[in-house]
Amino acid sequence: MLIIELKFIDMNKIAVLTSGGDAPGMNACVRAVIRGAIYHGVDAYGIRYGYNGMIDGDIYKMKSYSVSNIIQRGGTILKSARSEMFKTKEGREKAFLQLQRRGIEGLIVIGGDGSFTGASIFYEEFSIPTIGVPGTIDNDLYGTDYTIGFDTAVNTALDAIDKIRDTANSHDRIFFIEVMGRHTGYIALECGIGGGAELIMVPETSTSIEDVVHTLEQNSRLSKTSSIVVIAEGDEEGGAIATAAKVKERMPDKDIRVTTLGHIQRGGAPTARDRILASRLGLAAIEGLLSGKSNMMVGVVNGKLVYTSFKEGINTNKSLNQELLRMVKIMSI
Repeated sequence: MLIIELKFIDMNKIAVLTSGGDAPGMNACVRAVIRGAIYHGVDAYGIRYGYNGMIDGDIYKMKSYSVSNIIQRGGTILKSARSEMFKTKEGREKAFLQLQRRGIEGLIVIGGDGSFTGASIFYEEFSIPTIGVPGTIDNDLYGTDYTIGFDTAVNTALDAIDKIRDTANSHDRIFFIEVMGRHTGYIALECGIGGGAELIMVPETSTSIEDVVHTLEQNSRLSKTSSIVVIAEGDEEGGAIATAAKVKERMPDKDIRVTTLGHIQRGGAPTARDRILASRLGLAAIEGLLSGKSNMMVGVVNGKLVYTSFKEGINTNKSLNQELLRMVKIMSI
């Protein structure tokens, strides 16, 4: 058996925070960061309420027991917030001073593209070594196949779609189901395919009301008495409520209903897949930091750990899987 010896730089204190929207699996990631740091002889600190907490000095030392019994919990024990103050130079200077007073030499940020944008600017101004971990249900970050929380969100939405399907079949209804995704349709695409949706509408592709009506009319000709249309909230037609209203005008005889799943997709216990991904990325973040990597995020691509610069991760578009998009039309007939 080959044992790989990791060579680490001298770093004594690191801190971790969660920022932006919460995602199932963030706690599992925090747990991996803290225990990975302790394993390597590094003092680990938690920052409450994201960048706001860093500015306010809401920073505390964490032990191994601090992260006991959290791997199965949704949300984040470190809390989260969106920080307007951190967008200012004055706010970032205050945050830097708080870290400096405690002798913190490295930072791990668990969040999405907005969190990584802030981390990148902070690094450029104050040179605090920083590694990002992709924690967002949207799965919209380049540099990783999957982000923490995505799998749980898809399964939560899929469970709801399965239940709604029973009602749709019982009453011969058309249901428009809105899932999260202001700028990307990853959740809509995967839970739509998994739930057997007749149509999936996402921001990355254009689907007109005429296309929707045509598909639903075609389903009727094929003797389908009910249909499920899954819509990402950021679709160009305006989401489920607006789209359903437009379709109703063209199909007044149809029984059309709308369900918006909303923040239910953010909560709940993370799936096994999210717990393992979060643990793997959390450990890779601390070991990447200790090996001298900085100003980048860690991800998993084709099963392998990779590190991508914040700049590339933020500015590079992550495309939807074209094979899955092709499947939608075929599977709906």
